[in-house]
Amino acid sequence: MKNRTAFLFVFSFFIFPFFSREANAQSKNANEVFPKGEAAPAKNFTGKVWLYPLVADDKTFNLVMGSVTFEKGARSNWHSHPAGQILLVTNGTGYHQQRGKPIEVIKKGDVIKSLPGVEHWHGASKQSAMTHVSVNPNTENSAVTWLLPVTDLEYNNLKN
Repeated sequence: MKNRTAFLFVFSFFIFPFFSREANAQSKNANEVFPKGEAAPAKNFTGKVWLYPLVADDKTFNLVMGSVTFEKGARSNWHSHPAGQILLVTNGTGYHQQRGKPIEVIKKGDVIKSLPGVEHWHGASKQSAMTHVSVNPNTENSAVTWLLPVTDLEYNNLKN
């Protein structure tokens, strides 16, 4: 009995955490900072998109933050943020567009600021997946207002 208890103790505190870290490391691409997370709600996105929460609605810092991974060609619906949004692109190449403006190409290392109330969308390019960290401040004003899907015509309207 003592040997079994000792084995469980060693396994629980020394060996099992190693396997857990290993499994977590395998759940993300080597180029990614965070795991993919869970599938995003299909009603707000076109294509395959995953969400990994980083900071839940936090009353001290007054923000919501998460990592969002878009498969090639995947994108958000048009939407706006009553308090604005900041995107930190951590991997890949994607697109961002504000209503009435041309699509812009965004890539790893870019920081995108969407002003309060400005309708926009963002997602992966046709050739590359894209991941960004989304920072939504001042959540007492609500985090997001979802609108209509981005059509294929809108998505394919990239001007070089």
